[in-house]
Amino acid sequence: MRVGEGCLRFAGIVALQVVFAGWAGYAASASPLPPSKPDTTITDADTLAAPQRDRIAQAPAGGAGASGLPGGASSLNEAHKDWAVACVLQGTAKRCVLSQVQAQQNGQRVLAIELNAPNGNSVSGTLAMPFGLALDSGVILQIDDKPAMPVLRFRTCVPIGCIVNIAFDAPTLAMLRTANALKLKATADGGNAMQLSISLQGFASALDRVSALSR
Repeated sequence: MRVGEGCLRFAGIVALQVVFAGWAGYAASASPLPPSKPDTTITDADTLAAPQRDRIAQAPAGGAGASGLPGGASSLNEAHKDWAVACVLQGTAKRCVLSQVQAQQNGQRVLAIELNAPNGNSVSGTLAMPFGLALDSGVILQIDDKPAMPVLRFRTCVPIGCIVNIAFDAPTLAMLRTANALKLKATADGGNAMQLSISLQGFASALDRVSALSR
């Protein structure tokens, strides 16, 4: 399960966005997919800019300056195993996120998760799920084989998928750092169970990197 195409823009300033396509029919028969290398972050806006990969600067792995990005870059994009770290800077405004977008072998996007981690002790963000789900059933998250978390409700559906707001506190992050997968359980429209899995390979590294860059 892996990450996709990006656009630069956020909250009236600048953000990274992933475009999802071809999700119709996937919900009835989901199967685990290998993570792809993510290169962006996501928002739930329904207007997409053209891809601008040529504006993504690959910065050194060192720490960021007090108010900027490493090497004086205006944007940054890194791969941390199955996770991506992306930052964008415009003036004094800086936003850094860690994300993972998953796709089928034919390149069709299935799932995306984007998290903000301003201090590394707690995170919040967005989960984009495929269309074709029974929205009233919500989504259940489970770390490896640990007890399932409370049901999360869908907030809305937009062109990139159906959106769920997520947040993890410090104890949950500690478990995510050492786990193998974050499992997602939902119900397809029609009643079939749907299970997806987000790889946690590289999660700890990506989380630490975003926390450092966000300072």
